[in-house]
Amino acid sequence: MLIFNKKSDLSAFLSPLTHQNKSIGFVPTMGALHDGHLSLLKKSLAENDVTVMSIFVNPTQFNNPDDLEKYPRTLEEDVKKMGKISDAIIVYAPSVSDIYEGNTVSESFEYEGLEHQMEGQHRPGHFNGVGTIVKRLFEIIKPTTAYFGEKDFQQLQIVKKLVELYAIPVEIMECPIFREANGLAMSSRNERLSPDARKKGAAIFEILQQAKLKFANQSVSETIQFVQNEFKKHPEFELEYFEIADETTLLSTEVKEPTKKYRGFIAVFIEKIRLIDNISLN
Repeated sequence: MLIFNKKSDLSAFLSPLTHQNKSIGFVPTMGALHDGHLSLLKKSLAENDVTVMSIFVNPTQFNNPDDLEKYPRTLEEDVKKMGKISDAIIVYAPSVSDIYEGNTVSESFEYEGLEHQMEGQHRPGHFNGVGTIVKRLFEIIKPTTAYFGEKDFQQLQIVKKLVELYAIPVEIMECPIFREANGLAMSSRNERLSPDARKKGAAIFEILQQAKLKFANQSVSETIQFVQNEFKKHPEFELEYFEIADETTLLSTEVKEPTKKYRGFIAVFIEKIRLIDNISLN
């Protein structure tokens, strides 16, 4: 397995492959790998000549310094997990200075309004940080295909818009949410949960599934009220938001339209750790 820490070395290695028209699959991560990440990796390995996985905790997408400090960094264990799948993976694990060259600030992006909804409201500057790192990684690696999970559905839509606005020649593959046995969406942040909180986390997906059933026969407001009431029964959680939005525009909706696809988006805290999830409603 090849591990690169410098973008210049990685670019020098990948450039001849690009000129040979080799397909390059790319899986961007912040490390602390779980089975969801590894499912993206396996898909890329199956579909491309070359697969690159990046491991980089990007400081510019954290609006909470404490969250950045506590984010798990487990490069050695991550490499071992990758090695059990294949030794043909190219790993890019850069330093902050290699990516940002002494100027650790975000570029500013406009994603035609996608950035103002949900996570954008609750995490100021987050999607500028996401756009900055994704754009730079695309420029360094020049992948033909990049793989993103639906757990971060808003991020997925924003990456698609970024690719469209900047005419970046990469195909974005969206991959389903991987869940733990109890239904909790897999996340690197789950590693910070106590065993009890991880067990109780099952309630998030259970309530989302119930909300989907409610949405079939009840109004948007009734479905939202149901979710809010359900979380009141679980004092271990602090519900930050539950919104029902158009999948394409991410605009919250008040009235269902039969031609549109809707998704329920949720953010909750448990043990002061922020978890997000979502579910297709129709």
